[in-house]
Amino acid sequence: EVQLVESGGGLVQAGGSLRLSCAASGFTFDDYAIGWFRQAPGKEREGVSCISSSDGSTYYAGSVKGRFTISSDNAKNTVYLQMNSLKPEDTAVYYCAADMNYYSDCGAYEYDYWGQGTQVTVSS
Repeated sequence: EVQLVESGGGLVQAGGSLRLSCAASGFTFDDYAIGWFRQAPGKEREGVSCISSSDGSTYYAGSVKGRFTISSDNAKNTVYLQMNSLKPEDTAVYYCAADMNYYSDCGAYEYDYWGQGTQVTVSS
């Protein structure tokens, strides 16, 4: 019933930009927090950015702060992640996730519902 669909990933050169979208359905969007997470092969999934759809509270990982911006369009039940100044170390599968609670630390283990991911590859 709860569905999250990511889009917008692809190949980009270092210094370039991508905008990821997470389209949500099957739940009351305004009652949930949405997070962007990423996972590279052999590494644990990490929180990139999280937002509360209710009050707009946000979190950014230190590695992306100042380069990435999360935003929520409640009318479209969609969360975006604008990624600028991309670096090769940003290469990963990016997932969006939803939870009824907002967690200030944006921990992946705290989120209940997940999309299937979209690949982001940044070339040097």
